[in-house]
Amino acid sequence: MKIAIGSDHAGFLAKEEVVKFLKQEGYEVEDVGTYSKDSCDYPIFGRKVGELVASKNCEFGVVICSSGEGIMMAANKVKGIRCGIAYNDQTAELLRQHNDANVISFGANFMDIEDIKRRLKIFLNTDFLGERHLRRVNLIEEK
Repeated sequence: MKIAIGSDHAGFLAKEEVVKFLKQEGYEVEDVGTYSKDSCDYPIFGRKVGELVASKNCEFGVVICSSGEGIMMAANKVKGIRCGIAYNDQTAELLRQHNDANVISFGANFMDIEDIKRRLKIFLNTDFLGERHLRRVNLIEEK
């Protein structure tokens, strides 16, 4: 499975740790940047991750900025992306079960790296429940 990942400067160090973690877990990783702590614009990286996932070049995506909010908004601008912030373990699971999320967002300034890795693992190992939730996901996807 191939995972796209991107961050801004505030999420750079967390992104680097997550890339290592994903590779150790056996995932192929497409790192779209940023590649340093130099100031940059999070929408660029949120969009890049979203485009890779929407085009099916990657199965899932991970985006990281200081709060998780801005980069999530940028990813969600890409048609077909359903991205949410995993601010606890339960939301990481519900993003997949109820929303069929294909991108997960983290706030590096508000989350410990071990929490991020655990929540990412939950996200990647949880299936979409379908049924009544499919109707709602379809409503999200409507123009």
